[in-house]
Amino acid sequence: MEQEQKDYQGLGMPWEDDYGYAQAVKKGDTVWISGQLGHDEKGVLLQGMEAQVKQTYANIKTLLSRFNMTMDDVVEEVLYVMDMPTAFEARKNNKAEFYSNPKSVASTIVVVSGLALPGQLIEIKIVARQ
Repeated sequence: MEQEQKDYQGLGMPWEDDYGYAQAVKKGDTVWISGQLGHDEKGVLLQGMEAQVKQTYANIKTLLSRFNMTMDDVVEEVLYVMDMPTAFEARKNNKAEFYSNPKSVASTIVVVSGLALPGQLIEIKIVARQ
């Protein structure tokens, strides 16, 4: 029996090597995207919840595109946030920018006491399937 190959992608961030993980892994028709945050291509964290939310989804789109996938392939997201009301509003007010049909994605949002980087307000984990 032939085993499915595992493909993985990164964004070239220093913490990928420091911590030792893949930003995204594909096996078969499923992609798992590690918790993404609102940093630019140089690893600089944007300021404010709304800016971080938008940049986090932009980073997710970049990773999905490397597997020839789009946000329409997302089946589940988990948002880890430092401030529920602010994060809830940012996600709610921009949902159509992230998903063509936001009601087609299983979504969970959880308040946490801390995230990986100082100033980080949100982290989003994704599962996508072709």
